[in-house]
Amino acid sequence: MGELELQVAVRAGKSFTSHQYHRGALRVLRPHYLDDSGQVCYVVVNPGGAYLGADLYVLDVEVGDGADLLLTTQSATKIYRTPGSFAEQRMSVRLGEGSRLELAPDQVIAYREASYRQNTHITVRPTSSLVMAEVITPGWSPDGASFRYEELRLRNEIRVETGGDTRLLALDNLLVRPPLDDVTGTGFMEGYSHMGSLVVVDARVDQALADELHRLAEKFDAYTGVSLSATMDGITALVLRSLSNSTEKLNTLLGGCSGLLRQRWFGQAPLNLRKY
Repeated sequence: MGELELQVAVRAGKSFTSHQYHRGALRVLRPHYLDDSGQVCYVVVNPGGAYLGADLYVLDVEVGDGADLLLTTQSATKIYRTPGSFAEQRMSVRLGEGSRLELAPDQVIAYREASYRQNTHITVRPTSSLVMAEVITPGWSPDGASFRYEELRLRNEIRVETGGDTRLLALDNLLVRPPLDDVTGTGFMEGYSHMGSLVVVDARVDQALADELHRLAEKFDAYTGVSLSATMDGITALVLRSLSNSTEKLNTLLGGCSGLLRQRWFGQAPLNLRKY
């Protein structure tokens, strides 16, 4: 079991933690400021090193009005064997007016006989900005074969709050069950083994941006598609999903797309966390 609560506010143009709490196998390292933008960076750490059967990790993140948070992880999320059960992560995110959140975790690695469920509930305001990247990687197995895990369920639910009411903007639901389906086949993974996703929610998202990101993704050795949600209260969601056979290639692709947004929208250099 691990619990983490993080609330971020802004003062004099610089974001800081107004509330922090952790219990069990989740905590954060001390904050970093990677540039002079005022964006605060926190690194989530799991001292146990991996997720096991019946593990439950609960994260609650709130970015207050005008605040700016970059949230990443210290290393990959490793899902080991979960016989008779599954590991689960539940994450709730709330973004205030004019706030910004970049979620840039390291990849999720599902090993042999692993089952994992990840539920993320995000509430934004019409002036919020969200960029969330994620890579799914099959882990090593003794016979060298990929897709030996049992199940992956990843669900992102994004809602817009206006006037005290919330409405569903986008629902991104991914279910992969290798023992039951040929996930490498046509219409699913198309012969690839790794999957990357980029979710962008912002009032500046439109068809022109979707087309630009798709053209950018075509420069990489990956198979990519981009889709848009309906516009609700002036804000739109974009989902880019890419298939490849390499974690590094997907990280480079997603980093290139998010780097374009960082530079154009916020005047920041592409992200370089230098973890290795």
